[in-house]
Amino acid sequence: MFLVKQINFNKTIIIKGLITAILLSSFIYLQHFDINYKILNSVLGLTGIYFLLTIPRISLVIAGFFTGIFWFYWISFSFIYYHISYLIPIAILAIGLIVAFLFFLLDAIKKPIFRVFAIFALSFIEPFGFNWFKLELLFESSYFQTSKLAFFLILVSMFFLTRKNKYKALFIIPLIFAFNYSKPIKIKEPDLKIYMANMHINQDTKWNKKNRLNIINKNLDEIDYAIQEKYDLIILPETSLPILLNKDEFLLNYLKRRAKKIDIIVGSMSYTKNNYYNSSYYFSKDKVQIANKVVLVPFGEKIPLPKILRDFINKIFYDGASDYSEAKAPTDFNINGFKFRNAICYEATTDKIFENLNGTKYMIAISNNAWFTPSIEPTLQKILMRYYAKKYNIMIYHVTNDSKNFIVNP
Repeated sequence: MFLVKQINFNKTIIIKGLITAILLSSFIYLQHFDINYKILNSVLGLTGIYFLLTIPRISLVIAGFFTGIFWFYWISFSFIYYHISYLIPIAILAIGLIVAFLFFLLDAIKKPIFRVFAIFALSFIEPFGFNWFKLELLFESSYFQTSKLAFFLILVSMFFLTRKNKYKALFIIPLIFAFNYSKPIKIKEPDLKIYMANMHINQDTKWNKKNRLNIINKNLDEIDYAIQEKYDLIILPETSLPILLNKDEFLLNYLKRRAKKIDIIVGSMSYTKNNYYNSSYYFSKDKVQIANKVVLVPFGEKIPLPKILRDFINKIFYDGASDYSEAKAPTDFNINGFKFRNAICYEATTDKIFENLNGTKYMIAISNNAWFTPSIEPTLQKILMRYYAKKYNIMIYHVTNDSKNFIVNP
């Protein structure tokens, strides 16, 4: 009898943890399959937070493990292109364990109120500089605000629901203040006819020299099409030209000539003074402006570890390649009198790229999602861009390789 009870107890612990992880991840998968109901996201988000506040420590660790995997399993897909795909299961396991440890810390002190503040503190933690784990995203497509204050009020509201009967009714008060009463104020679109090129170039063929000419010609065909259709601006994805463009005088001059008929923004690499950059190139008339990436992807473009470990990892996994270099500040493009903030992939989902906007209302973000597709990565990226667009009241034009383009207007 004792053994049966013990087995049932263990099952309950595991089930509670798994259900919590599903609740904390449902908003991503619902949006991935185009199921968008504010009431559903609101209820599932609140329930997920309630479970997070009430489940026992072991369930909490299990919830963290599966939440980490449900949110970020796709990170390991990039290993395929470094020829270390055998590490994918280990990477997925490591991701789950990292988030499981963070969830374990939520119950470091056996006080219910401590867990409230610990969960709130978790929304500020960015392991190794990676900032996509934001629990307030649960409410991005809900009836509640996504500010830090609103998230804290939701935590307090669910905390009251866990208390004795005489306190339960108080949950409604903070929830009322967390409610999103404001109607979205749409930003007026710039008076530009913009062509957002949607490329589909596989990552495993992109950097093969045999394919380089064919890929360059695909880009030039897109530019010619945009000229033919009388667009004012064409935007091409991140590293759409898989070369060091600033070192290719012939192609640079060719693009300058095409830019007499249309403004061009294209992603490529650049090289200066022993530094490699992930860059956006803006061609207008006979001029070219280069904007280098400000925020690099942790463990993708930059190893956020001490030099001795960084050199070791680069030697073992990246054939001895050095980290990319980063620009000191964001770049703005002035396109026919409209100012656009430049952003390249990951940095469009960080606060740093939105610094010193000085009235800038538009952003051009270019990405290469071929590293991670097919997966939920483009969906999570879109949710994050909506989050930042609302936070900074900015309109984002997102152009990508191997996933859908979109425009975010808060």
